[in-house]
Amino acid sequence: MDWADELVAQVRDRGPQVVNDSKTPSGTVHVGSLRGPVILDVIARALRANGVETSLLYGIDDLDPMDAQALLTPDAIEREMGRPLAHVPDPVGDCHPSYARHFAGMFIDTFAGLGIQPDRYYWMSDIYPTGALDPYIRMALDKAALVREIYRRVANVQHPDSWHPLGVICPTCGRVGTTIVTAWDGDRVYFECRENLVAWARGCGASGWISPFGGAAKLPWNLEWAAQWSLFGVTIEPCGKDLSTAGGSRDRSDAIAREVFEREPPLNVPYEFLNIGGKKMSTSKGRGAAAHTIAEVVPPEQLRFLFLRPRPNQAIEFDPEGTDAIPRLFDEFDRFAAATAGHEVKGDIPPGYEATFRYSLLDPRADVAAEAAAFRPAFSHLALLLQIPGIEVATRIEAEKGSPLTERERAILDQRVASARSWLEAYAPERARLAVRETLPPEAAELEADQRAFLSELADAAAEASLPGGDAWQAAIFAAAADAGLPAGRAFAALYQAFLGRANGPRAGWLLAGLEPSFVIGRLRGAAGAALTASATEGGGR
Repeated sequence: MDWADELVAQVRDRGPQVVNDSKTPSGTVHVGSLRGPVILDVIARALRANGVETSLLYGIDDLDPMDAQALLTPDAIEREMGRPLAHVPDPVGDCHPSYARHFAGMFIDTFAGLGIQPDRYYWMSDIYPTGALDPYIRMALDKAALVREIYRRVANVQHPDSWHPLGVICPTCGRVGTTIVTAWDGDRVYFECRENLVAWARGCGASGWISPFGGAAKLPWNLEWAAQWSLFGVTIEPCGKDLSTAGGSRDRSDAIAREVFEREPPLNVPYEFLNIGGKKMSTSKGRGAAAHTIAEVVPPEQLRFLFLRPRPNQAIEFDPEGTDAIPRLFDEFDRFAAATAGHEVKGDIPPGYEATFRYSLLDPRADVAAEAAAFRPAFSHLALLLQIPGIEVATRIEAEKGSPLTERERAILDQRVASARSWLEAYAPERARLAVRETLPPEAAELEADQRAFLSELADAAAEASLPGGDAWQAAIFAAAADAGLPAGRAFAALYQAFLGRANGPRAGWLLAGLEPSFVIGRLRGAAGAALTASATEGGGR
């Protein structure tokens, strides 16, 4: 978390800070879009922890035009494309006043659950009609030649000399994405709603002089962004890597802020994407789990941890579908908690792990030491226990802890049980799903001599000493395999065949730890014996 400390050091002596971000609600927002708000929240927490007066803002750019038809019904495409998102009806019909309010509402509803509490939410559809942006519209129009020159110089974007930086909301068809302003007389603009201005919407052909103030028009995105900075006094605004490329949106808006609106742009914290299979999650391309859906499976602290574990400028690979990505996320979080509590952990752990764990906590005022020391059952172990008939999970977890769970530990357990159930239903790979056979599977007869020797060795080890949990069983499995001269892969395959009747499965140590010891020992010996019997029968028949 040294990046947060570095940022605080940069601005500590510059007075109060305003941290801002905004989102265009073009559809169901994927989980990757939560990285920005979490980074935003950490910046605000770090500033406040260092005594810097800080305001946290989050905006919805809902006057942007509807330009993606994937979520519209066929009859609505012709009618709604190009209209402001705030003016497109709610496609679900669940009482939201607009398409924008529906999808943005679903997204920001996840914020409170993640401990993100902006001091203010703002909607651009509310702000334009107040006239608050009228001075910036006037400045942009008065300096239209300078704006065109900035686009050419910074981004190599060529606009004709008649182009003016404004989009009128067509008074005839209501579209903003199809209009262009070609003249400005100091009070009114001349606009045209062109039929073929863009490929994704069709203008109605209307034209004429109109006042651009009081919500009748909106600034193009780069100018609107820079105007927000001036209007709200923004001093820090992170943004995604795609906006931070050379000549990209951030460079254009920075130049517009300095040269058109005459103020220094806010400090940027560029952040990388959350990827699936090396590709950025994308709302318009339908790639990536919805933020509100993944938040039902991954608890808030682990979700915050997902975004904070790497530096903002490092990409995150996360694919919850049919993988162990979610169990691994829990395991890594638990390692950071254990290290913060002063326990020895396996593997390397990066510098700054204590701050990463602290900023991952939901409550910025939480007792970090107490949270780190809380008993947390392994996620994969819980997923196994939930699939074993007759197991009372809370009783088993208390037995493994060796003492009653505290109220906080009980809450952690309940949360993880709910998450494990959701994971098993929605995302778990087939190998994580199990049905322990009540009787010895026929597949056990296929075990070879070295596998039978391993099972017998493991049964003897379990009978001689108590193996209290998954780690202890895992160690015993490796030791028994070594004694039998059996490669680990074939040892695990033998266990899966003996208990599940297949060649693969979840982590074997935790599988065995979830079963009654007497049942495990009996099954190990029974599998070895059955295999020997089958082998002898086959030999006698030859």
